[in-house]
Amino acid sequence: MKAGKKPELLIPAGSLEVLKTAVIYGADAVYIGGEVFSLRAKAKNFTMEEIREGIAFAHERGVKVYVTANILAHNNDIAEAETYFRELKEVGPDGLIISDPGLFTIAKRICPEIELHISTQANNTNYETYLFWWNLGAKRVVSARELSLKEIKEIRERIPEEMEIESFIHGAMCISYSGRCLLSNYFTGRDGNQGACTHPCRWKYAVVEEKRPGEYLPVYENERGTYIFNSKDLCMVEYIPEVVDAGIDSLKIEGRMKTALYVATVARTYRKAIDDWFASPDTYRQNMSWYKEEIAKCTYRQFSTGFYFGKPSEENQIYDSNTYISEYVYLGMVQDFTEEGRCIITQKNKFCVGDEIEIMKPDGRNVPVKVLGMYDEGGEAVESCPHSRQIIGLELSEAADRYDILRVKG
Repeated sequence: MKAGKKPELLIPAGSLEVLKTAVIYGADAVYIGGEVFSLRAKAKNFTMEEIREGIAFAHERGVKVYVTANILAHNNDIAEAETYFRELKEVGPDGLIISDPGLFTIAKRICPEIELHISTQANNTNYETYLFWWNLGAKRVVSARELSLKEIKEIRERIPEEMEIESFIHGAMCISYSGRCLLSNYFTGRDGNQGACTHPCRWKYAVVEEKRPGEYLPVYENERGTYIFNSKDLCMVEYIPEVVDAGIDSLKIEGRMKTALYVATVARTYRKAIDDWFASPDTYRQNMSWYKEEIAKCTYRQFSTGFYFGKPSEENQIYDSNTYISEYVYLGMVQDFTEEGRCIITQKNKFCVGDEIEIMKPDGRNVPVKVLGMYDEGGEAVESCPHSRQIIGLELSEAADRYDILRVKG
């Protein structure tokens, strides 16, 4: 891609509900994981039928779907991988995201008509690596998070124009090089490179001196202690012009284990930021406060620009806490309507009749409303919905549309 061309906005989805949310709220493409070979074993992930339904939903709306198969495979994975890629060939995703050369070879042989993208797990840090994968048949390579925009721009200048660069622009940062972490396996026996990371980078640590076993010496910035591996989240919404200038084809959001509210918030914000920049740089600059306010309404761990403008310093770490900042609570998404015109949701968190909540719309509007009435599945009036995943009918002070998200300030 030539620098200056409008990039793809690539959004994560850990379930069919979230995939549909990503599509409705502005994604150009969505990436998902199946039940095997995905690096998010704790995510709900997709059955083959859900992948089929998700692809159909996305394609009807002009959105692409990429499927991750980016574990580092062992011998006992190979036979299953062949079966899995044959199944994927039948459902027809737009691309497969792979890091292991063996799985790449199998996928290329079984489904040559599907684009092959090289995962960030493959540690793609230079233009020769990009050319290596291009010569093997890869269409796209995901840059390592450790690259600066200057380095990405240099890669862009040295690879074929039709080869694509995908780079993360928002989400969690890993303490280890491009996610190649051994801490989880060492501490718990659960391998992050096989999709079972326990996130030990978010734990609280102390120091033990070799000759004083059992004597733990706290390392702390304040009375809460220190989380020495805990990095801030990446956020590049203020730097869309610089990202575009680097020649990145696909702007990727991290977060296949995130909620529909998170995905909707991030997708909608970056969609507007990208569109505003290409419509009018002045509009983009004028709307900056809106982007920053909106992006802060989803869960995050404070923001940084990662490696994009140079190597991070101690300012990119969070030493006093491993918790998320969360300003809004997800109540549910409007799925349908009753004959009486009540909107139907599957409740995610408790709320009550009389509460002041907010409708979050795909077009960027946030509409404050009051809950005038609440009804259970039998149509009986109730005052609240205390049970998780209740099907609830709502009467609101303003009309809602299908796929609107309901949220409340926490």
